[in-house]
Amino acid sequence: MLRLGRASSVVFNKLKAPASPRPLLSSFRSSISTTRPLPRRAFCSMTESPNDLYDYTSGRWVYNDALRHKERRVAFDVDGLCRLAAESVHQSPADVVSISKLAEGGFNRTFVVALHDGRQVIARVPYPMTVPVYYAVASEVATIDYQRSCGIPVPEIYGYSADSDNVAGTPYILMEFVHGPKLSEVWSSLGDEEVISVIRQLTQIEARMMAQPFPAGGSLYFTEDLEKVAPGLGVPLEDKRFCVGPDTKLALWYGKRAGLDVNRGPYHSAEAALAAAAQKEIAYLKRSGQPLLPLRRERRPSYKYQQQSPSDHIENLERYLSITSSLVPSDPALSQFYIRHPDLQPNNIFVSWSPGSDCKITSVFDWQHTSILPMFLLAGIPERLQYYADGESQSMAPPSRPENLDKMSEDRRAREEYHYRCRLVHYLYVTNARECNQLHYAAFTDRLYALRRRLFLYAGGPWEGETSDLKAALIQATNKWKGLTGGGVPCPLEFDAKDLDETAVLDKELSVATGGFERLQSMRDVGEEGWVLVEDYERAVSFFKECKEEALAGAQSAKEREEIMGHWPWDDMDEDMYM
Repeated sequence: MLRLGRASSVVFNKLKAPASPRPLLSSFRSSISTTRPLPRRAFCSMTESPNDLYDYTSGRWVYNDALRHKERRVAFDVDGLCRLAAESVHQSPADVVSISKLAEGGFNRTFVVALHDGRQVIARVPYPMTVPVYYAVASEVATIDYQRSCGIPVPEIYGYSADSDNVAGTPYILMEFVHGPKLSEVWSSLGDEEVISVIRQLTQIEARMMAQPFPAGGSLYFTEDLEKVAPGLGVPLEDKRFCVGPDTKLALWYGKRAGLDVNRGPYHSAEAALAAAAQKEIAYLKRSGQPLLPLRRERRPSYKYQQQSPSDHIENLERYLSITSSLVPSDPALSQFYIRHPDLQPNNIFVSWSPGSDCKITSVFDWQHTSILPMFLLAGIPERLQYYADGESQSMAPPSRPENLDKMSEDRRAREEYHYRCRLVHYLYVTNARECNQLHYAAFTDRLYALRRRLFLYAGGPWEGETSDLKAALIQATNKWKGLTGGGVPCPLEFDAKDLDETAVLDKELSVATGGFERLQSMRDVGEEGWVLVEDYERAVSFFKECKEEALAGAQSAKEREEIMGHWPWDDMDEDMYM
């Protein structure tokens, strides 16, 4: 049930989840936060309108559609980019046959430049919304090159510019065109043995990534690139071409935070890594904080539609900072710094596969915003591979299909197959990590791993009119204080009984609101920030309009109607104050 006043609660309770398992079976489908391939089509000609290259065309947004498109419109010199692509492989601009859009992600647009000799060059251009643009581009290139030197399958970099001072007039990365499908495109066609092989390969690749600790935390750069903008800041690696510099994690640079003079790395200790993001957010709130309604409008009824004070969040951030030293595990190995792909999931993995053949991982891409962090903060089952929906996965019992699978209806059988596959992937990842990446396994199976990670994420995230998640995690830390510290250390946090009760009630209400909101979104296959496929846009907008009309019809007072009109989650809204 999504709580938006009593009337809208009635509406949401009437809505039924679709009988089709499509939302379940499409869980690996790309979202706006990852690279989405465009439909296969012939290359566009060089004389085609540049707007097709400049604008976002892979989807639309149910709300704030114009704003999302504006954030992703990037104009550049098309001929200049083609020239750079050709020269990166020792060809001339005259050798360029065409340039076309290949994919669009959350932060970049990807093009393919075709040459007369049959070669293809990938060109990635960041959107204007991508921050920190110089650091992000420079770090991604260095990270890919470093991983390649370590034997990780990644694209070869042909050329790049971390700023716009070039003939294309935009930052860019030029790289190898990797042939073959993405893992997400063949996932549903793989049998159990192929899944077993792919997950084994994946954990082995991660083990190679994590084989060597780094001298500090932050993000990876070529030394010469970092020296141009932050001379003397980098911590050199044994290979002096590389160094550790500022962390490119998006939350550290979001909105007005990019202009703050705060520590973003290199981090010289685990405690410094824990503290930096919270210190950044305190600095932001003291400079720019103002009372806000929660950005997530489905959660506003739980706050009685009242603006929340940034001072409450500052108080909880300071509480967090008072315990950061106690969040560091006792095993020093878990505090060493390592690197890991920021979003290891099937849509960021290329494979070589055809029916009847082995499925081999050929390339891992999209390394933007990669952080170097202490192992206990970096660890975990990748989000798209984990499955905690039932006790079977948590018990780590080997999964099996139901014995009566062949007697089930088609829909029921599809659901059971989906749940079995999810349990299998989760189980395989954990068991393979235990075998080939033991430190990583020790980190994410630590009984306090999840609490430490939640605290770190909630304290570092941009304040969007709420502090409840961080406060609930802090309360949980007081309940597990002996486990965190080993005993003998007094807890500096205190919450009175009324505060504890109110936080528990609010936490439960917010969980219900979030669940109802996500359930409605799934009914129309709506993703992050209201993203939908272009062909689904009109149906989704119409659906949420009908829901709103039904909620308004059921309102029992002018006040309730006003709340629905002013806080409907799928209407356009002004986001400037949340930056």
